[in-house]
Amino acid sequence: MKRALIIIDIQNDFCPGGPMAVHEGDHTVEVANRYARLFRENGECVLALQDWHPANHGSFASVSGEPVYTLGELNGLAQIWWPDHGIQGSTGADFHPGLDRSLFDATFHKGQDQDVDSYSAFFDNGHRRKTELDSWLRERGITHLVMLGLATDYCVKYSVLDALELGYHVEVVKEGCRGVNLNPEDSEIAFAQMTAQGAILI
Repeated sequence: MKRALIIIDIQNDFCPGGPMAVHEGDHTVEVANRYARLFRENGECVLALQDWHPANHGSFASVSGEPVYTLGELNGLAQIWWPDHGIQGSTGADFHPGLDRSLFDATFHKGQDQDVDSYSAFFDNGHRRKTELDSWLRERGITHLVMLGLATDYCVKYSVLDALELGYHVEVVKEGCRGVNLNPEDSEIAFAQMTAQGAILI
């Protein structure tokens, strides 16, 4: 069994003070560091994901002209209109300063295509294009993933569901996740969906 830790989107824009601040988003930082240290001590891989959008990304409310957090359609897919976030090269797209990036073996970007959103670490929302993550893992014979980060009800959930569909064994560090919770129960529903598909909460 070969494992990797996957740290999802612990970026400034999703932490307190950011345009898409997740409640207690910064509480995930120390959990991520703790797990990353353990994985590195065991000779296991630590990987990080970043939302990495062009400045005119189609998912932005500012681009669509629609109110933030309302629902519309982008390139044939249902789309929530988000505040501008994760813009390539910006301070907001950078990792939270408390996150120890010296522990990362590799960083992967998602959401670069302006015409489709990309919650998952593995695919865009239409499953039309893959990121490089799956091939990187398979080249190294990694079959077991431990995942945490932001946000529970979007990028973590879809990353976990895609990982399971791709055949990985997945554990989710519940204390290392926080949700957007446009509806108060969204994170708990997301955890339930993940476990229903075979993920193990730890």
